[in-house]
Amino acid sequence: MRNALIIAVIAAAGFSSAALAEGKKIGVSWASFQEERWKIDEAAMVAAIEAAGNTYVNADAQSSSTKQLADIEALITQGVDALIINAWDKDAIGPAIELAAAQGIPVVGYDRLIEDARTFYLTFDNVGVGRIIAEEVSKVAPKGNYAIIKGDPGDPNAGFLLQGMMSVIQGAVDSGDIKIVGEAFSDGWKPESAQTNMEQILTANNNAIDAVLSQNDGMAGGVVAALGAQGLVIPVGGQDGDLAAINRVARGSQTVSVWKDARQLGKAAGEIASALANGDALDSIAGASKFSGGEKGVEMNAILLAPTPLTKDNLNVAIDAGHITKAQACEGAMAGVVGCE
Repeated sequence: MRNALIIAVIAAAGFSSAALAEGKKIGVSWASFQEERWKIDEAAMVAAIEAAGNTYVNADAQSSSTKQLADIEALITQGVDALIINAWDKDAIGPAIELAAAQGIPVVGYDRLIEDARTFYLTFDNVGVGRIIAEEVSKVAPKGNYAIIKGDPGDPNAGFLLQGMMSVIQGAVDSGDIKIVGEAFSDGWKPESAQTNMEQILTANNNAIDAVLSQNDGMAGGVVAALGAQGLVIPVGGQDGDLAAINRVARGSQTVSVWKDARQLGKAAGEIASALANGDALDSIAGASKFSGGEKGVEMNAILLAPTPLTKDNLNVAIDAGHITKAQACEGAMAGVVGCE
């Protein structure tokens, strides 16, 4: 009867999993599987979990904090031994953490901060990502009118990225060399929201925009579309190493894509969750350090991986790593792009 109930829960929540097997069961709750990069994360995560002799079970919250809470409850009902949570909303996820803690289930906060000392935080250095975006764009446009296209207001990463960006350009803002003439959040990190935001900023400033700091590549695509409609080609930064963004770098419509190799992050998550499922303590994970950079200053065990900026001067790095083919990266490339010769 219990197995029948579990199967019904899986079907209702939209889970996918391999057949039940020996070993531990690692449940993964995705915030929204619409972004290109999550599929790369997932493949590496599944490989690491299965290499440890464990089973991967997942659910997609489809951009809904309510559904994510229901998904996590169903994963717990299914008997997972550890959870990896890619949180849709940092504030709404609290009840899920309480439920997991009550059941003694360890949690990895994946790529988005869940500010709770009972979770292990795994991400790339997002303050560092914001810093790199601003550094590369400001090299090309050290002065002028800037627009900042931010991610979803419910995601702490938007704040971390902005912190990094401002650490680079604040001096120029204070001196008047850089003027921030438009700044907007983009719900759900959606390219269409970013495009609308960019269109409004262009209209408000009679197209007098000299550079754009976009907080991810999907939104940078929306920004470039808005600029292109006005015949503008200006420095634009982004992150994630999306294939389309790398090609935009080669073509010259995007200045930098900060590549956070999702294969590294997914692999680390699978390994960490498997270790926690086997009873390892949060502070015993290899490579862990203390992190307290969230809004509440909660000290947490964490690993922050280092990102890689991709510009016209080093696109060969992504090509050589097998992240993208030369044909994909270099179609329509401008002259002088390293890796596209």
